[in-house]
Amino acid sequence: MNTEFFTALDLLEKERGVPAAYMIEKIEAALISAYKKEYGNNTNVRILIDPNKKDVRVYQQKDVVEVVENPETQISLTDAKCIAKKYKLGSVVETEVKTKNFRRLSAAAAKSVIIQGIREGERLAMQEAYENKHEEIITATVSKVDRETGNVLLETDTSRAVLLRSEQIPGEEFMVGDKIKVFVMEVNKEARGPVVTLSRAHAGLVRRLFELEIPEIADGIVIVKGVAREAGSRTKISVYSRDEDVEPVGACIGNKGVRLNSIINELCGEKIDIVHYDERIEDYVANALAPAEVISVTMTGERACRVRVAPDQLSLAIGKEGQNARLAARLTGCKIDIKSSDYED
Repeated sequence: MNTEFFTALDLLEKERGVPAAYMIEKIEAALISAYKKEYGNNTNVRILIDPNKKDVRVYQQKDVVEVVENPETQISLTDAKCIAKKYKLGSVVETEVKTKNFRRLSAAAAKSVIIQGIREGERLAMQEAYENKHEEIITATVSKVDRETGNVLLETDTSRAVLLRSEQIPGEEFMVGDKIKVFVMEVNKEARGPVVTLSRAHAGLVRRLFELEIPEIADGIVIVKGVAREAGSRTKISVYSRDEDVEPVGACIGNKGVRLNSIINELCGEKIDIVHYDERIEDYVANALAPAEVISVTMTGERACRVRVAPDQLSLAIGKEGQNARLAARLTGCKIDIKSSDYED
């Protein structure tokens, strides 16, 4: 019985990531709970769980006293010496209690504590695994697609997790068995709610994809300064190079666009503008408004500017429904007012 018990603990650790030491603590608590239900809350008990000897024992404890006032926790010196002559006043007499003698109610209480311990242990193991991947990309397999809610159940290396409809790229569809990359957006340390929030709509996914696909970024030669994204439609990403011999935008695009196309394909065809970062905010804003050509940028406040473009560039600079200007403003952190060059203040 004990051998099977410890084998089960080992399997629990290997298959579900619940540490054996953690479960031993929970089982001790469960046995104490069962004992208290059986013999009363005022009794004293010691649990011995020895993984090395594969042994589990429960001992009732009583203090040796001269006059017994509470027979549940005390034993007279005379009675103690009948058990063993070594006992003296102040000693503790331990009597082994067989767990098989526990009644059904007590056993059920112990089982409940153990099951709860397993669930908590699994959650803690998942939290730890995801914390190590926080704000990183993981690859998951689509296990189920809920057609009513649009949520997708994923199998990861550590557990199952849900990709909410709100965190998906608009318009993308999944099939069971698909391998997809997801961004670990948040790890929940609270007892309630999902352990992890995964996303394919977060700007962090684009940043990490560039780090994965562009060796110069992975090596720290090219630096991603900022990312502004409207998932499923367009992303603007700014980069600069620490090496004057490495052109950052070209490095990100790759030979015949192969590097950038790999990222675009992962993002379901989402358009990506790669722009040069510049410490001079006026130049940074001008770059961020690409593909529009900017005539001038004038600062009108600490984080506000007026941009002048040729009349035929105005709609391009603003973009469809204002998207180009909106993403440029988000990327640079600057409020942008775009005017045609023939506009008079």
